[in-house]
Amino acid sequence: MNDVVRWARALQALSQTGLEYAAGPYDRERYEAVQRIAVEMAAWAGGEEPAELLASFAEESGYRTPKVDVRGVVLGAEGLLLVREPDSDGWCLPGGWADVGETPSRAVEKEVGEEAGISARAVRLLGIFDRDFRGRLRWPAHVYKLYLQCEPLGGTPTPDGVETEAAGYFPLDTLPSLSAKTPPEQLSRALAVAADPAVAAAFD
Repeated sequence: MNDVVRWARALQALSQTGLEYAAGPYDRERYEAVQRIAVEMAAWAGGEEPAELLASFAEESGYRTPKVDVRGVVLGAEGLLLVREPDSDGWCLPGGWADVGETPSRAVEKEVGEEAGISARAVRLLGIFDRDFRGRLRWPAHVYKLYLQCEPLGGTPTPDGVETEAAGYFPLDTLPSLSAKTPPEQLSRALAVAADPAVAAAFD
């Protein structure tokens, strides 16, 4: 299944880039055919409707590049700050998509404040990882996840009631079950960097 998703993602990127730079109608027809193949593969792998996927693919244009997901590693006196999203099977680091025009530090500070109710300041890059898609059924874009250590400045963990339904600090030795948005192996690598100021940021 992971191979099918990877192939579909590569074909989607190829078709999107090809459509952007197509030299004529015959080139466009070929890249549109590649896009339809990518849709069929992605729909089969993720159980989604081909028509919805095709519309989603068509909204993307230009040279295909990875999206950026920022995650705040907020370490306080009580442990690590985590949030729980509605209908989620576990907890994750607060964060989300970086908006165009935002710096990574500003993006993660905003996400921590909105999702967990904590005012924080980004102080250090801990890692840049390729997003892990294991167990994710919905169509995945290619994503780079940025883990940034954040210093808590104030506030009480409070969910926003929309994107998050719970928030709290957890001791590092008794973390709850994590959702797919915070793969345990990535979190372990980020925490190892956070524990030693002399260690450089991790990356895939």
